[in-house]
Amino acid sequence: MRVLLTGFEPFGGSAINPSEQVVKALSSSPINGLEISSAVLPVDYQAGPRALLAAMEQVRPQAVLCLGEAARRPAVSIERVAVNLLDFSIPDNAGAQVVDQSVVPGGPAAYFATLPVRQILHNIRAAGVPVELSLTAGSYLCNQVLYTLLHHLAIQGQASIPAGFIHLPSLPEQTAQQKSAAPSMALETSLQAVRAALETLLEHD
Repeated sequence: MRVLLTGFEPFGGSAINPSEQVVKALSSSPINGLEISSAVLPVDYQAGPRALLAAMEQVRPQAVLCLGEAARRPAVSIERVAVNLLDFSIPDNAGAQVVDQSVVPGGPAAYFATLPVRQILHNIRAAGVPVELSLTAGSYLCNQVLYTLLHHLAIQGQASIPAGFIHLPSLPEQTAQQKSAAPSMALETSLQAVRAALETLLEHD
């Protein structure tokens, strides 16, 4: 199975991003039965979606799993819905702070992720990793990329391809730099969760 796995570059003043670290680790540590192609997307509301679609065109995947960082979340979060809204609480890495705009003007209000989210939840939990289902991916770049992905598959007649988004908690070395205590998750634990999610795609297939 050809899988496209994406993460994001660091943003918000941090020098690292757990999603980027996980993508790099899995690129050099294959999973039997999966042909993983990876991409690290820019945190730029114009360049990020373009990079995703370019990777889709190049890889022509049979499944897509996008990863991102959700600071202050204590568990891995499997996103269920992407909404047609850009409403940034902080600027992207290009300095743009988009407010109350559509991801795709005239597009549907929302899309459901097509990953087997319940089975992924079960398998990550069985691997001993804290995990939860999350209703939406917010209104920042993570949501924009998920909406762009699902919209692209829908208009290409490929809505049956498993595709979705998982948020990872910050790394301990990130939260150690903050003035107040915040939840974190070790890279190896996040890596274990994403491995379980990818292995679930094989089961689902």
